[in-house]
Amino acid sequence: MHLSGNLAPLAQPKAFASWLRPLFRKHWIVYSKPPFGGPEYVLQYLGRYTHRVAISNHRLVSFDDGQVTFRWRDSAHNNQQKLMTLSLDEFLRRFLLHLLPKGFVRIRHFGFLASRRRAQLLPLCFATLDSAAVQTQTAISTAQEASPHWLCPKCGGPMVVIERLTAAQIRLRSPPTTLMAAA
Repeated sequence: MHLSGNLAPLAQPKAFASWLRPLFRKHWIVYSKPPFGGPEYVLQYLGRYTHRVAISNHRLVSFDDGQVTFRWRDSAHNNQQKLMTLSLDEFLRRFLLHLLPKGFVRIRHFGFLASRRRAQLLPLCFATLDSAAVQTQTAISTAQEASPHWLCPKCGGPMVVIERLTAAQIRLRSPPTTLMAAA
């Protein structure tokens, strides 16, 4: 099925399934790097960019004869600090690349953190999390009493049914038998 930019036919379940079928027949190789330093490091890394100005005052060295000199780190040479001198026009051009247009915000909250309903929804989320923690503890104790087959072999927590698939859905989601035999 060739769509050439028109996605309207994919709204029909049979058309979507026929478009998807060849993709399941391909042998996909997915590479995902492991996270660097864990979630704490990711938040620290993002925080450096979302809560700072483009260039801070301590990096500005001098302004003489229409030339701006500032410090920068050369990551190719062990983060060695170097000086760069640019014309005023070029410095301002580069600086303005870091400013957002009017009406844009650097951090935008949506969902339960959106400004409009945060006061209503955040307490509700905390209450739900508190009740979920109580439910999880009772689920763990009942799961341990009930059957060891419903415990996660990795973490020991209770396994929860998220979705039940029909035989047709399982066949659609399964790789073709030729690939399974080759593997």
